[in-house]
Amino acid sequence: MAHSGPGRWFSPHERIAVFIDGANLYQAARALAFDIDYRRLLDVFASRGRLVRAYYYTALLDEQEYSPIRPLVDWLDYNGYTMVTKPLKEFSQATGRRKYKGNMDVDIAVDVMELAPHVDHVVLVTGDGDFKRLVEAVQRRGVRVSTISTIRTTPPLIADELRRQSDQFIDLAELHAYIARQRPSEPPADRDELIEEEDEEDLG
Repeated sequence: MAHSGPGRWFSPHERIAVFIDGANLYQAARALAFDIDYRRLLDVFASRGRLVRAYYYTALLDEQEYSPIRPLVDWLDYNGYTMVTKPLKEFSQATGRRKYKGNMDVDIAVDVMELAPHVDHVVLVTGDGDFKRLVEAVQRRGVRVSTISTIRTTPPLIADELRRQSDQFIDLAELHAYIARQRPSEPPADRDELIEEEDEEDLG
């Protein structure tokens, strides 16, 4: 009997590790007009395979300042996620507006490579094309790699080279029914809109 829903993407015997680029996931969910229920998201992986670890990466404002994503980070930390955070870097613009940047690419790459020998399936929740080489390296170790982002936006939020390199691509829109936040009492919505993942000097 064919699997329906998320079960078609995972094997119950696979050891799975999930690596979530928080700002990238927030951007994709916002573009698709829904909030993530992180308890349900974790259950998608834990109930359909042998979940080894679920990492969540985000940058935070200095502890002396209020960070709007702090409630989310605290909730995730107590509810099954392994949190990896770093301070946001602040830049002043000519307009006087404050701009923040927090790139977690190296942190994600290091953790993926360290855990790859211990899992069968790596799930990267990001659309960043910079991870293509990481996916190639993990695949050479015999590990299957899935990416989660979306192509249902204009332009698509996943880089074409990353989608093509992955063993399978899962559109976030297809997970809507399984991970969308349904009640206000559920975990706080992600507020990673403060973070701009790409440094301006890297865009040329």
